[in-house]
Amino acid sequence: MAEAPVPPPIETSGLNHWFGHGEARKQAIFDVSLTVARGSLTVLMGPSGSGKTTLLTLMGCLRDVQDGSIRLLGQELADASERRLVALRRRLGFIFQAHNLHESLTARQNVLMGLQVKGGRVHAGDRDAAAAHVLGLLGLGERMDYLPANLSGGQKQRVAIARALVGDPEVVFADEPTAALDRDSGMNVVELLKRMGKARGTTTVMVTHDNRILGLADRILTMEDGRIVEDSVRPHR
Repeated sequence: MAEAPVPPPIETSGLNHWFGHGEARKQAIFDVSLTVARGSLTVLMGPSGSGKTTLLTLMGCLRDVQDGSIRLLGQELADASERRLVALRRRLGFIFQAHNLHESLTARQNVLMGLQVKGGRVHAGDRDAAAAHVLGLLGLGERMDYLPANLSGGQKQRVAIARALVGDPEVVFADEPTAALDRDSGMNVVELLKRMGKARGTTTVMVTHDNRILGLADRILTMEDGRIVEDSVRPHR
């Protein structure tokens, strides 16, 4: 008996979204339908206010679906219970412009927080090894026991990225993850996400204005006024 096909990690159909009420109500997303391939790196581009972050947070089940459909990891988000949404979020990684580190915790301890929110029982030694490994991959092996106050802005952002990746997420949603990083650090982060896509099937959707990393994208979606106006698919590398 043939196995059932694995659904794509993200599917949207006829997606619309509004902000505000009454006369102040404004539509932010217009009829977005797309499918994101497993293991791919998809980049959302476009001017400020074009709907990129709104679409990202809708797909990441951080906003309620108002109209249309989003299937994330095979599960419909429209009218999903809070319990189901929480369970889904534990399978995801989130990287935002604001690093939101705990100032009283070291870099390693901040990364360990990313494992704690995933739930499950993991041996303390395994958790420490996982945190040290991902911090090392991001060039922070010698800064693991530093407090955020003793890290640069770019180093803090890399700690936040490590926190998002340490739990081996199935999908990573990233909003301007390289904005605070120099070119080499930014490329290192995106290349790590690419390697995770190839080795583990991790899917990444990234909002960025960073033209330096576009050559690594498998797909570039350009948004204007809440609509996808260009969809450039590249050979999956």
